[in-house]
Amino acid sequence: MFDECGDGAVIDAITAASREQNAACGRELMAIGELYARRAPEDDEARICWAVDGHANLVAELSAALNISRGRAAARLRLAIDLRERLPKVGALFAGGAIDYRMVTTLVNRADLVTDPERLARLDEAFARWAPTWMKLSGPKLHERVDMWVERFDPTGVREPKTPSEDVYVEVGPISPGVVGIWARLAYQDGVAFDPRLDAMASGVCRDDPRSKDQRRADALMAMASGRTRLACRCGAADCPHRGPETPAPRVVINVIAEQATLEGRSNDPGYLPGYGAVPAALLREQAPTADVRLVTLPSPYPEDGYRPSAQLARFVRMRDLTCRFPGCDVAAAHCQIDHTIPYPIGPTHPSNLKLLCVFHHLLKTFWTGPTGWADLQLPDGTVVWRAPIGRMCTTRPAGAEFFAQLARPTGEIRISQHHRPDDIHRGVMMPRRKRPRAQDKAYRVARERRRNTERLTAEELFLAERLARDDEPPPF
Repeated sequence: MFDECGDGAVIDAITAASREQNAACGRELMAIGELYARRAPEDDEARICWAVDGHANLVAELSAALNISRGRAAARLRLAIDLRERLPKVGALFAGGAIDYRMVTTLVNRADLVTDPERLARLDEAFARWAPTWMKLSGPKLHERVDMWVERFDPTGVREPKTPSEDVYVEVGPISPGVVGIWARLAYQDGVAFDPRLDAMASGVCRDDPRSKDQRRADALMAMASGRTRLACRCGAADCPHRGPETPAPRVVINVIAEQATLEGRSNDPGYLPGYGAVPAALLREQAPTADVRLVTLPSPYPEDGYRPSAQLARFVRMRDLTCRFPGCDVAAAHCQIDHTIPYPIGPTHPSNLKLLCVFHHLLKTFWTGPTGWADLQLPDGTVVWRAPIGRMCTTRPAGAEFFAQLARPTGEIRISQHHRPDDIHRGVMMPRRKRPRAQDKAYRVARERRRNTERLTAEELFLAERLARDDEPPPF
């Protein structure tokens, strides 16, 4: 492609491609903003207080169309709305390719508390003028520049950093097969107290314990998580006073999917731990003797009686699907509900009519129906075809079949009951409702943060006034 191009031409290609990428993303957000304006979800008074309101329905539609998570779709919709309604000059700049996605998210987020239209328009103009020159700045320096302009036009609208008690988290995620990582941000007093406690527990074994200090600290963390106050020693001596735990650890169930051949040593194919990835075959065989092994078999071709599936059928559906079956959603099976694709009792309790949906998408599928709503069709191999409100078709396939092909074997056709009409299946359930509309929630949050900023600025002015009143000499500037 670049064989006959000089270095200058290659550099030109890089800059042109970067600008085109930015412009394409800008046009995407402009199109999302246009769709939002056409749908006008805030004007749907009948659904404005639904837990899954018109705004959430539009997020779901974007998630399905772009095949991305609901969180990412919501973030793009928020940017699109703000660029259309609050910072149109920044939006035009983005659509022209002059700034990138990082810059846009920073400008939108740092200006979130500015509510006065006139001040916001002036801020939009300043951002559009200076943002291209800020592209080289690192994150903290970019925040400084943006906040300087927000401070100039609306001091109460400057975003303050979260307090230590608010900016905390604990995350657990996969690192490599058979290994997970734990990341945490704690308030200093909690972190400082946690570290010596971990050291103290790790040191509470005899000198013959074969583990390194790092290994003992890791085991001590798991002992704490199990509710134990002492780490069991592994020296192997029968008379070791630290041999056994002080209290028994509560039972925690971890569902790992693996082939029978792997457990028996006839295959080295790894198992799969939902949410964490592959588990090496050797590790599975090591843990198998103490594990509760349950076979996941293809279910009966005949439907079950009643609405609730049996434990065996539910296990098959969860292992086959692994996640929510709505396009773009990856909520794990443990946090999903089993949905009848064709509502029961018209549709039977049969594997070809059952799938996993998270609570949000279960509500969406149940209540956003009709010609302008969502519809789904399930095939015998577990494939689900969704029809979006605009008529666009999206297909999802069972994730379990990606690792274990036998889980996607067709489970047979279903028969629809002719003895029930749609009116017969109304269960009296209602869509959960929020206390106030989404727009009011945002206005309340913004007003609260602005009020906190006002109190802070007032306190600073009073402090400065008192200090100046005490000083006989003028300040040195």
